[in-house]
Amino acid sequence: MIRHSLLALALTSVALPALAQEINIYSHRQPELIQPLVDAFTAETGIKVNVAFVDKGMAERLVAEGDRSPADLVLTVDIARLKQIVDAGVTQPVQSDVLEANIPETLRDANDHWFGLTARARIVYAAKDRVQPGEVTTYEDLASEKWRGRICIRSGLNDYNVALVSAVIAHHGEEAAKTWLEGVKANLARKPEGGDRDQVMAIAAGQCDIGIGNTYYIGQMLANPEQQAAAEAVNVVFPTFENGGAHLNISGIAMTKSAPNKDNALRLMEWLSADAAQKIYAETNHEFPVKPGVEASPLVTSWGEFTPDTKSLTELSDLRDEALKLIEEVNFDG
Repeated sequence: MIRHSLLALALTSVALPALAQEINIYSHRQPELIQPLVDAFTAETGIKVNVAFVDKGMAERLVAEGDRSPADLVLTVDIARLKQIVDAGVTQPVQSDVLEANIPETLRDANDHWFGLTARARIVYAAKDRVQPGEVTTYEDLASEKWRGRICIRSGLNDYNVALVSAVIAHHGEEAAKTWLEGVKANLARKPEGGDRDQVMAIAAGQCDIGIGNTYYIGQMLANPEQQAAAEAVNVVFPTFENGGAHLNISGIAMTKSAPNKDNALRLMEWLSADAAQKIYAETNHEFPVKPGVEASPLVTSWGEFTPDTKSLTELSDLRDEALKLIEEVNFDG
């Protein structure tokens, strides 16, 4: 009895090392876009966040790592990429009253595997000196002959454009979407190339009159002295579908099946959906907050109001294969 008491006393007198408080993220998002969020979360909680930028093959990497994966969370852009990771069987459902309260039902998975954190609209960049106000109306109108030789766009196989084509299919069916793609292709001023910023640069250089891209790139270009003049040469226009609203996509998050730091990972997910993080997204990344009541930045607000499309993001992700097939059938990039 005395011997056991002495042993217990000895153990309690030894200072055991504290367990590391950390979270590991695999991210499709550029590191500079999420660093302000990481820094703010760590400052508030003391929990270290390690971010590994994984440009391609995230689902394959998680499958290969299996239960040994160090990743707690995946952070990505585009609903199709989120669904691809979920379909690979490497995520787990997350039940959280906080996430359900902060994120609208249309912007999270019905089975709680993924959650949208920010929204971005797929819009038209229009030359201020060559496109009249009201001349751009609908996505369907982009196939009109009045735009012949006037449109710039990045590769049709880019995730953002695939999602847009999926939305066209959701609204009008495959045959009409194929006809629309053929019309847009006929209206291109040049072969699809570059990124969304490059379309703005081409408009400023007079190579085309309108381009298709995401809203937040204009904010990023206005903050870049070398790109500011090009961004100031275009207007931001929110087209709608004839029977709907402006096409939205998201950045989102999911918890991995392995998640060695599950409790901390959930804490970060909930924090990213709350006011402080949503404001950082709005001010730093020029994106639309998903939490109701959190306002967009003054710059984003200055672009005008719009009505978001109500088509389910899950429906659009389910149409990805059909969209890819049509893009290849019309040889859009050729």
